[in-house]
Amino acid sequence: MNPDHFLPLVRKPGRYSGNEFNVISKEWDSVALRVVLSFPDLYEIGMSHQGLQILYHLLNSRADILAERVYAPDTDLEKLLEQTATPLFALESRKPVAQFDMLAITLPYELCYTNILTILARGGLPFYSAERDESHPVVFGGGPCAFHAEPVADFFDAILLGDGEEAIFDIADVLIEAKRGGWSRKELLHRLAGIEGVYVPSFFEPRYGEDGAFAGMIPLKKGYGTVKRRILPDLASGNFPAPLVPLFKIVHDRLGIEIARGCTRGCRFCQAGVIYRPVRERSPEEIMQAAREGIRATGFEELALLSLSSGDYSCLTPLLAELMDTFVPAKVSVSMPSMRVGTLTGEIMAQIKRVRKTGFTVAPEAGTDRLRRVINKGITEEDLLATCQGAFALGWKLIKFYFMFGLPTETEEDLAAIPGLAARALAQCPGKRVNITVSAATFVPKPHTPFQWEPQLTIEEGFARIDFLRRNMRDKRIQLRWGDPRQSFLEGIMSRGDRRLSRLIVAAWNNGARLDAWTDHLNIDLWRQAAATLGLDLHYYLRRRGFDEPLPWSHLDVGLDPGFFRQELDKGLAEGYTPDCRYHGCQQCGLCDFKKIRPVVAGKPENRPLRAEETLPAGPEAAKATHHFYRADYQRIERARFISHLELLQLFFRAFQRAGLPLNFSQGFNPSPKVSFSPALPLGTESLAEYLFLDLAEPLADPAEWLGRLNKQLPGGLRVTGIEPCQEKKIPEKVETIYLIDIDAAMDQEKVDDFLAGTSYSIRVSRKKKDRELDVRPQVTSLALVEKNRIRLGVLNEICTPGLKPLEIVSAIFSFTDKERQQARVLKTEERVIR
Repeated sequence: MNPDHFLPLVRKPGRYSGNEFNVISKEWDSVALRVVLSFPDLYEIGMSHQGLQILYHLLNSRADILAERVYAPDTDLEKLLEQTATPLFALESRKPVAQFDMLAITLPYELCYTNILTILARGGLPFYSAERDESHPVVFGGGPCAFHAEPVADFFDAILLGDGEEAIFDIADVLIEAKRGGWSRKELLHRLAGIEGVYVPSFFEPRYGEDGAFAGMIPLKKGYGTVKRRILPDLASGNFPAPLVPLFKIVHDRLGIEIARGCTRGCRFCQAGVIYRPVRERSPEEIMQAAREGIRATGFEELALLSLSSGDYSCLTPLLAELMDTFVPAKVSVSMPSMRVGTLTGEIMAQIKRVRKTGFTVAPEAGTDRLRRVINKGITEEDLLATCQGAFALGWKLIKFYFMFGLPTETEEDLAAIPGLAARALAQCPGKRVNITVSAATFVPKPHTPFQWEPQLTIEEGFARIDFLRRNMRDKRIQLRWGDPRQSFLEGIMSRGDRRLSRLIVAAWNNGARLDAWTDHLNIDLWRQAAATLGLDLHYYLRRRGFDEPLPWSHLDVGLDPGFFRQELDKGLAEGYTPDCRYHGCQQCGLCDFKKIRPVVAGKPENRPLRAEETLPAGPEAAKATHHFYRADYQRIERARFISHLELLQLFFRAFQRAGLPLNFSQGFNPSPKVSFSPALPLGTESLAEYLFLDLAEPLADPAEWLGRLNKQLPGGLRVTGIEPCQEKKIPEKVETIYLIDIDAAMDQEKVDDFLAGTSYSIRVSRKKKDRELDVRPQVTSLALVEKNRIRLGVLNEICTPGLKPLEIVSAIFSFTDKERQQARVLKTEERVIR
């Protein structure tokens, strides 16, 4: 069945439309290798992931490789695929996942593991690698959870540890050679194991003692006792492909630019600080080039400087000034999602505020200086309060704090200090209306960190700490938010689990577990039932580990000396500090050889303490705006009919930005283009007669030339058909709209005649979750059966009166079923102004 058949039947069809701007489509038979890249969560999460986009463009940069995408289907689409025996499909070509040569699945976090099974099951692939053969795609994994992937290892043929920019081509070349040579799957896996960073789980066998405890890994391939992480020595590339621009609202809907990879601050709870080191910074020149080309190619209204700690970037102050000077005129804001107390200088904060006031977040992690010393956070309460004072003085009204509870050596005093610290931070701005949000979550000990041996709180202990915090946060200006301890419980089990958990994941999936990272989907009882059936004690995986105990991830080498983790644990328990090796010399972690692998720092750090008295730099006085009005007519057909009205607005704004249209903007902290659109269409309705009004800062010398320019920036299904000058926007007060409705259902001419002969016809509709009864007869100007399965409907619409959906009218007249109505195609053909 054609996958597009399902789009009218699901909650958010934009997730599966696949017609994003800058999407890459290649001829299926023109390439030697076909790869489908998968992020195992919903589209709005997966499209926000930087790593998948990097690999997508890298693979497609080669003429002999095709790369497409697939995301985890939501439960509604999954059900439809299963009911109709339709295989899960890639977004670009709509080809079944099973027809690709390689399925590459990102492993971003532990709570996505059941989604991997959904992708495999709906793709028509056996769950276990041992059950697949040469007729199936090679199933590859990679990403942060690759370094402790044992719970899902049996599902994968191979897993990449570390950076993928170079390794992906090594892997692709072996797969192409295997196809041409007709290799067996076994021979292919042996060749893949020879690539640096590639882990083939079937070449290792877990051992268990008589008591059921994990007893170590037995390597089955000679010379393959450990797998060492692949490290990209330098981020410099000089190549910045045009990022994909979603047509559907995603979590991080912006241009992301990775300014640095790695962090050596040495927080002892942080796995990312281990698996992404050493620090490798991009040069300011390369970042500026990426920003200019990226905004030009996407039209995003925000660019984010991405790294584990953006504030630590050595050239941040001059870079940020140049970015703002470049993009302020275009109303593009700059955000830094990962800042650190002590790196927020006055210059940085003032620059950020020049366009939009972004969120202000700090992460104390613990309530007391003592516990922050244990975790090597490297900041004091004095630092935190000074930062808050400066932020409030510069105009921020909301500060977000992030904490963990259950950290090693935590006492009730440490927990009680969290509400106290929030109250003292609030006191830094007396007499003003400001707020603080405190987010707290259970500490999860992660493999390859100094705390990998530590125990984790139970669900009950987690909720007890949340209750304690709730009782002790009495100021209404301080809001407490918390992570669900049930999700942390499951995350902890999967973080430090062994291969026996693959059976648990399958059993939980069979029980109905789906989308566990979403609180409205997580059902921990499904996991408990699965564990009971298998005889697994889930709390066993949360216990303290012995130093002499084999660890399920010890054969996966992150590059650090294993003794370094024990040394850091002992140092933490003694409240010792380990400084950042970028600026304080090598700390002997064992990673760098200082020939190929070493820290790459773009310049000397220029940060200085934040001063509250610093003010916003004065910008040039804005010239008085001139206004030139134009009307643009456009069509919206095919897959574009599944773009909601709000998403359509943003789509056009970005297209105008890419085309360089000289728009006027509103004033204030969140300037938006001055564009007015025709009334919203019901989702799923096509139209040949839409329009919008543009308020431009200068006239268009050649509107016809701009017509072609704009259409180059629009995705499939959207086309501007005309642009002409007009008076100030004037949306007509009364119009007659003509629709053609194609529907596979029985229709009786007698019902048409009865409707037209009557003077009233009431139907029941739902508006804002309330049922209403409307008399539609006065608003229907014409109704006719023009072909066997086609209706022509004329509707009178007036401003400030409830809008009527054409399908609601004809469904009531002809008593269409829900299924018939969902499969109907509605086309708005024209709109006539009633004088």
